[in-house]
Amino acid sequence: MPRVTSRPSTEERLRDLARLRRVRDRIDREYAQPLDVEALARGVHMSAGHLSRAFRAAYCESPYSYLMTRRIERAMALLRRGDLSVTEVCFEVGCASLGTFSSRFTELVGMPPSAYRRETATPSPEMPSCVSKQVTRPIRNREARSPGRG
Repeated sequence: MPRVTSRPSTEERLRDLARLRRVRDRIDREYAQPLDVEALARGVHMSAGHLSRAFRAAYCESPYSYLMTRRIERAMALLRRGDLSVTEVCFEVGCASLGTFSSRFTELVGMPPSAYRRETATPSPEMPSCVSKQVTRPIRNREARSPGRG
């Protein structure tokens, strides 16, 4: 008689990880599109609850949090360019609510998008864009914690 276990096999875990990578890649590609957990889950034949739990276990954040971080990263680049208003940037990166966009931006970047635009719209000729992208990357809450504070 075969043994029944509640733990997934190695093969099942690897299959789930491949699906999670596809979800993450889709978020990276389609961040400006209307995406929700249900649609992402349907795309990889998982339930929304299972996708959320597995994604958090694999990447230490929810699919929504990952999506918003991608959107904020893109928004930072558009705001540095300086030719779009904050509202235009909000909609360009796929956010439907200016309030949610501004709150999340402030949470990740440490200042409101309008202040970020004012402070960074002037190009820095001495800093290559690849370096600028790295030093201006938003810091997620889990990365901002100091090692001793857990």
